[in-house]
Amino acid sequence: MSFIESVRARAVWDSRGCPTVEAEVRLDSGARGLAIAPAGASTGAGEARELRDGGERLKGLGVDRAVRAVNEVLGPCLQGMDITDQVGIDAAMCSADGTADKSRLGANAITAVSLACLWAASRQAGLPLWRHLSGTNEVRLPLPQIQIFGGGAHAKGSVDVQDFLAVPHGAKSFAQSLEWVAEVYHAAGKALSAQGKSLGVADEGGFWPQFGSNEGAIEALVKAIEAAGLRPGRDVSIALDLASTQYFAEGFYHWRSENRRFDKDQLLQLYTRWVQDYPIVSMEDGFAEDDIEGMQAMTHALGHKLQIIGDDFFVTNAPRIAERAGQGACNAVLIKPNQVGTVSETRQALETCRARGLGSIVSARSGETEDVSIVHLAVGWGVAQLKVGSFARSERMAKWNEGLRIEEDLGRALPYPHPHLFAWQHSS
Repeated sequence: MSFIESVRARAVWDSRGCPTVEAEVRLDSGARGLAIAPAGASTGAGEARELRDGGERLKGLGVDRAVRAVNEVLGPCLQGMDITDQVGIDAAMCSADGTADKSRLGANAITAVSLACLWAASRQAGLPLWRHLSGTNEVRLPLPQIQIFGGGAHAKGSVDVQDFLAVPHGAKSFAQSLEWVAEVYHAAGKALSAQGKSLGVADEGGFWPQFGSNEGAIEALVKAIEAAGLRPGRDVSIALDLASTQYFAEGFYHWRSENRRFDKDQLLQLYTRWVQDYPIVSMEDGFAEDDIEGMQAMTHALGHKLQIIGDDFFVTNAPRIAERAGQGACNAVLIKPNQVGTVSETRQALETCRARGLGSIVSARSGETEDVSIVHLAVGWGVAQLKVGSFARSERMAKWNEGLRIEEDLGRALPYPHPHLFAWQHSS
């Protein structure tokens, strides 16, 4: 048994050049855990709340208050606690905060400390974090969803859909998955450059396109898969993060890049046609975070054909997952630790997914760092899919590369990818 000796925090920088919180947990044995909190641009109203400084400095995004919350409140609160008691550690932090949304001490502070405690426990046990989490359970690497084009809040609305992602479900290993997507990514970039349609790189490393339409980006992704010598729908398919809360207002969905407006029925008709016309296996947040009827209708119409994911719709909140899934909305959930604020609550959300028969995808945020915790969570908890952004920028590649190291450590693993993923692709 080993106990927490000290908890300290510091301000570090994320991939958007904004401050965030790094926590360092030291044990009486000398073992140490480090973790950094990410930050989202497209955030759900039900998420746990970051604590920022406000004011003019750093556009109000400073985290000095959150750092003080760790050093002056959370550290003394956790000192002397058993590092293996993750549930107790997280409960103590939630109690110290005393709010439903972690807004007093900040979800950025609490998330960083919770993950740092998990790392310290794995170091104390002398195990990789994924193995510390999995115990004796067999594990496999998750199937990646990798952004090729970024839009929405990640690319200043150049297109309205937030992510156009490649899903290499035909690959036989994690390493092959990444190699295939590398070919797709570079083919897409070459085509954009030749057509003069590239505006740079979006927040998560995908190309920032100038297509003129959302469907144009889907068509370009299909062509990039083909140009890479791969078969759309067989080797590599498409996932979309629609992030529709960002363009929902006054009962309608507004695609500002195309000057178009949809009601619920019209938008679902469009999605249905896309699924018929393109090799799409997954759609995320197709309707707004509080549009339960829209998500129910989408799940009823398309849920037998593809993965209908809730992100802002569920915000990694176990009671919300249970309630909304029970109403027939979505068949999969995006899992983001900082949406709920602690490792224990993230695990509870995942267990709720499994109890309800829902798929799950562990996900990064648009504001990321070199922290690789989510890769270990996905592997150690047996989550079948992982979404960390694109195939560029070091905060993304750090995570993909960590997956390669884990796959090498595993040696002989279970079949890859999970045999039940996207089974309809091979049913005809």
